[in-house]
Amino acid sequence: MRLEAVSKSYSHRGRMVAALDDASLEITPGDFVAVVGPSGSGKSTLLLVLGGMLSPSAGQVFLNGRSLYDLSPNARADMRRKKIGFVFQTFNLVPYLTALENVQIPLFLAGLDEATQKQRATALLERVGLGDRLDHKPPELSIGEQQRVALARVLANDPEIILADEPTGNLDPETGQQILDLLAEMNREGRTVVMVTHDPRAAARAKRTLRLQAGRIMPTTN
Repeated sequence: MRLEAVSKSYSHRGRMVAALDDASLEITPGDFVAVVGPSGSGKSTLLLVLGGMLSPSAGQVFLNGRSLYDLSPNARADMRRKKIGFVFQTFNLVPYLTALENVQIPLFLAGLDEATQKQRATALLERVGLGDRLDHKPPELSIGEQQRVALARVLANDPEIILADEPTGNLDPETGQQILDLLAEMNREGRTVVMVTHDPRAAARAKRTLRLQAGRIMPTTN
């Protein structure tokens, strides 16, 4: 995964604001990168651009050697579905579906039969410690349990890359550590993890830290 001279600008109250400013970056397979920086520095914009969700104003994004934003919208969506998993601070679970049904969603979209969907979704929920919560809907789960359902759903299509935007932001410290443990485990299995965080303890779990300042990528540290 590589960014080459990527900029992204927005119009805000009649003036242009650079969320990303000539950002270049290479993330090797199996890396675990924490992205830190003050509010408004471009962290979430960087994650969305990396994930094929937000077209840059200039520059190119490469995934597996292909220029992501030169693909058609359908081809880009297909690559995103097969290669990338997103973890959000707000979980984005469907409130009227059970934990099992929420995890089945990407498996259904991938065209798997219902029996296979249920089998794989059950195994993933058991992996994140929710084997006894299959039939519970999000409002019946704790905040930490909801985030674990979201992580199980991310794993459904076995993505190569996990992009996490403040995955521990709504969690108490103990539950946050459990989520970080799961992300570290996914990384040890060979997945690339890019995590936006404001929490120094979370950033310390990564292999390296990347700092954004006013849309610019500052020198990285290990």
